[in-house]
Amino acid sequence: MGIAQYIKIIGRGKEGARALTRADAADLFGQVLDGTVTDLEVGGFCLAMRIKGETADEMAGFLDATRERMQHFPASAQPIVVLPTYNGARKLPGLTPLLGLLLARAGLPVLLHGTATEATRVFTSDVLEALDIPAQTAIKSIANGELVFAPTELLCAPLKRLLDVRRAVGLRNPAHSLVKIMTPCLGKSLVVSSYTHPEYAIAMAETFALIKANALLLRGCEGEVVADARRMPPMQAFVGGEGQPLQAAQTGPLVTLPDLPTTNEAGATAQYIRAVLNGDKPVPVPIARQVECILQLVSSL
Repeated sequence: MGIAQYIKIIGRGKEGARALTRADAADLFGQVLDGTVTDLEVGGFCLAMRIKGETADEMAGFLDATRERMQHFPASAQPIVVLPTYNGARKLPGLTPLLGLLLARAGLPVLLHGTATEATRVFTSDVLEALDIPAQTAIKSIANGELVFAPTELLCAPLKRLLDVRRAVGLRNPAHSLVKIMTPCLGKSLVVSSYTHPEYAIAMAETFALIKANALLLRGCEGEVVADARRMPPMQAFVGGEGQPLQAAQTGPLVTLPDLPTTNEAGATAQYIRAVLNGDKPVPVPIARQVECILQLVSSL
């Protein structure tokens, strides 16, 4: 059976739409990923969910369907730190690779996954290429102290196709939220996740609680999972779904600014990252604190 029955439930506008159960959401999303529905139905699903918004049960169902169809990295000796990277750099340099490399230098296995979702931004994959870190072409074990980057299509090609719908319709869909909270690895892991708008923070926290996730949630830099190098963001931890604040947001005016590149171009960003890793430039305080929080959480898993 197609997904028309579900679109009737979720597609009645913000006031008239009803939420799907976790099982129904998994069935719907599984059909979308399997390609058994028409492009028109996929468009209807994306637009209906964009208007209605996802509930925690629906997101959990979407995750259930994705997990069944995804390739997973094997478990590592230590919990794998998962860094989704899908927003890219708009104005500021994209420092998600710096966060990942600092964590790897601390001895953790680190998995970055992502894809370019817009044509006008500089993406983590661009910076990693400038750092001579190639994208993975096959699933492999991640060693302690190693950072790997997996393109979304390596993990789940249908999920990449759903993300690409944004290029056609100009609007995000549930896949853009799902990739920020999914765990594409077996064994213990810690997902670092970010939001741009406060309402997403609430929805993501509810989902993490429901699925009993291990996660660090923060307001990231331009939507990326790395802390803004200029100002300390609030950070919230989840261990087995139990949430607790780890870091309060910095308030008041900025007294000093870090010595960041004046451009977000990939080469300049890579050069800055190398300078920080070599000790020629200091680690920005918010990012250093984020690393501390992640190490604290991993040690508790």
